[in-house]
Amino acid sequence: MIAFERIALIGIGLIGSSLARDIRAKGLAREIIVSTRSPETLRRAEELGLGDRYTASAEDAVRGADLVIVSVPVGASGAVAERIAPNLKPGAILTDVGSTKASVIAQMSPFVPENVHFIPGHPIAGTEKSGPDAGFAGLFKGRWCILTPAEDADPVALDKLTQFWQALGSRVDTMAADHHDKVLAIVSHLPHIIAYNIVGTADDLETVTESEVIQYSASGFRDFTRLAASDPTMWRDVCLHNRDAILEMLARFSEDLAYLQRAIRWGEGDKLFELFSRTRDIRRSIIEAGQDVEAADFGRHALDDKD
Repeated sequence: MIAFERIALIGIGLIGSSLARDIRAKGLAREIIVSTRSPETLRRAEELGLGDRYTASAEDAVRGADLVIVSVPVGASGAVAERIAPNLKPGAILTDVGSTKASVIAQMSPFVPENVHFIPGHPIAGTEKSGPDAGFAGLFKGRWCILTPAEDADPVALDKLTQFWQALGSRVDTMAADHHDKVLAIVSHLPHIIAYNIVGTADDLETVTESEVIQYSASGFRDFTRLAASDPTMWRDVCLHNRDAILEMLARFSEDLAYLQRAIRWGEGDKLFELFSRTRDIRRSIIEAGQDVEAADFGRHALDDKD
């Protein structure tokens, strides 16, 4: 199934390298062009056989490409769009994989030629790992990919991009960019920020040594460290480029945290029980929706195998 003659991947980290592997495995392109500015990363991508051609020049990579996928930190989206715009093929589809959408659209849209179909996207998939070695085939299977097309987006191009993500195993939805950013602020951005903060707090505690934090890490803290190990550049840019939605969710979280603090201080067990019961139901709903399984992992099975 050849969906596109030539696909250009701008950025070859976790998402880009996973795309390359799946595109190859599923025969979705006749030719894959890989581009990244880092000579070391480009060399590693070639060693892994992720593409058919490799170049440090994004401008060269997009020449003749039917589909261009930008997989860079969201703060770099505008600069990439400016560089590649003159070389984009008329009728090509240009998309991205950024975790924020309104900012990416504001950055990239001014440079996109009128004869190019710009359809922003966000595959909600990933791990805390980064770089071309972190990618793997099947990353997008069963995961959601959200597209945020403009109201006047070409329906044929939108359908083709939708079919592309579906061929990778994704479930595809469309929504307005602002709505996407608010939803992701609570389901992804805020949890990562909280994880970074909790792990940072533990690191700052003078009464607990670093060795004790590591040696006695219970499952809760250990799982937070997985989130807090995510790419710092990526999450710095997410915070800066989805600022309003994140600040709104942080304010709501702070209010709820104050409510919890009062309940603990005054021994209001009924309020604590009600909250913990309600949140457990959310976990069950996530499992029923197919977004996780009952058996937690986060490396625990690997540890059990060593016993």
